[in-house]
Amino acid sequence: MGKYVNPFTDTGFKILFGQEPSKPLLIDFLNNLLDGKEKITDVTFLDKEKPRLYKKDRGLIYDILCETANNEKIIVEMQNKPQKYFIARSIFYTSQAIARQGVKGDWDFNFKAVYFVAFMNFQLDELQEFRTDAHLCKTTTKKREVLSDKLNFIYLQLPLFTKTEDECETNFDRWIFIFKNMETLNYIPWTAKNSIFAQLGKFAQIANLSEGQRRKYDKDLKIYRDSINIMEYAKERSHEEGWKEGREEGEKIGIEKGIAEGKKQQAIEIARNLKKAGIDINIIAENTGLTIDEINAL
Repeated sequence: MGKYVNPFTDTGFKILFGQEPSKPLLIDFLNNLLDGKEKITDVTFLDKEKPRLYKKDRGLIYDILCETANNEKIIVEMQNKPQKYFIARSIFYTSQAIARQGVKGDWDFNFKAVYFVAFMNFQLDELQEFRTDAHLCKTTTKKREVLSDKLNFIYLQLPLFTKTEDECETNFDRWIFIFKNMETLNYIPWTAKNSIFAQLGKFAQIANLSEGQRRKYDKDLKIYRDSINIMEYAKERSHEEGWKEGREEGEKIGIEKGIAEGKKQQAIEIARNLKKAGIDINIIAENTGLTIDEINAL
């Protein structure tokens, strides 16, 4: 086990960014992320679990939901595995954060901006760069102009961040380098240049966790590693099986349909192994694209 927590675990992520004592870390990261566009002086952690707005509403549970001193909402999410409709999911979450600002009676719709920040431990086909910023923009002008600053999306695809320690020139680069490599680091770099990284090292040390935090972290780390190993093994097996079935099917009805069937079989094999490992069905559905009914039938 490394010296520092793995930030890709639920407990590790919340130790760094989701607890009251480590609030200065979140504020510093967000200010570097926004690169001077916003100056956040304080944040208030809000209840991450939002009740239903109406009977058939799904309700929401965020990784981190906080509010700035200007009442702007910031959603920070950590995702380890790709999801079929990840971008659509982020739009849904931000839209819900806006809808929940509505008030009864006369209202002029002057709601506060919402930011969605996604740490992605994977790459999406539709996003080609490490960082992608998205807004509502006008499409009638040659130069894209922001139509509204109320919806803000920032996607960080960590596999595409390849800078070495020496190549990190900004504090934002340094934040991402530490975050991506934390579990394997023997020390936190740049502590002499920036005291916030010294604080980060203090909170991130496994030796500094309380007994309760350590117990929960160990459990989350096991779940994280097990799920990664299971999914990688399932992919390896199902790739061979799915490709074989897809090839045979392709000989009968065409290559395209055969490959699609192979991918379906791959998703089923992954779901079956995750289900045996006790992974939550909703998480399995998000990561495989299968429906709840399909997973229950396995």
